[in-house]
Amino acid sequence: KDITLRAKEILSKVNYIACEDTRHTGNLLKILQISNTTNTTNISIKRPTLLSYYEQNELQRIPEILELLKNGSDVALVSDAGTPTISDPGFKLVRECINQGIKVESIPGPSSVIAALTVSGLPTDKFLFVGYPPKKPGHRKELFHRLTLLQSSNRVTIIMFEAPHRLVKTLQEMLDAFGDIDVVICRELTKIHEEVRREKISDSLAHFQKVNPKGEFVILWH
Repeated sequence: KDITLRAKEILSKVNYIACEDTRHTGNLLKILQISNTTNTTNISIKRPTLLSYYEQNELQRIPEILELLKNGSDVALVSDAGTPTISDPGFKLVRECINQGIKVESIPGPSSVIAALTVSGLPTDKFLFVGYPPKKPGHRKELFHRLTLLQSSNRVTIIMFEAPHRLVKTLQEMLDAFGDIDVVICRELTKIHEEVRREKISDSLAHFQKVNPKGEFVILWH
């Protein structure tokens, strides 16, 4: 329901759609009633053909997509949810298109970063999105140290993604690094089980130690 009219129009006109999961995108096209959809690894037949494009095959796909573009085809890049290239595959393809003089158009749409910021109640004039924190504890500790230094001189709202299986560990490390600060934790934004928690980080930690975290999380603090 959050998709724009322009996005629907573009998806109905392009020759190819590069997507993380062809099944998800195929279902989306059915909902949008976009016909003539072909799900195939053969990239030479009728439109819109779905091309799998994810982190593990990105480098392989880029030359193929560039060749399609150079031959006059239009290719749309989509993600399973949210905006492509934002903590999702795609920026390497965009960069290579720019380097080779191929026109790239942005089709604005939903983004959990902006959705979380607008519902958080935190200042929105300046914010920093750091994506997912590093998986290695030492690297996470270094990130939190740098953010502490940043906040000491120039307070901004910080936005961070986290996976459910790492949420409790990350909240504990944030508590150790920042103290018992106020946080906003958004879960499953725009979905059926959407939840927004505004509380001390210790309360969030206690909650998710009891309740198994599920879904996609956005953490914000100021």
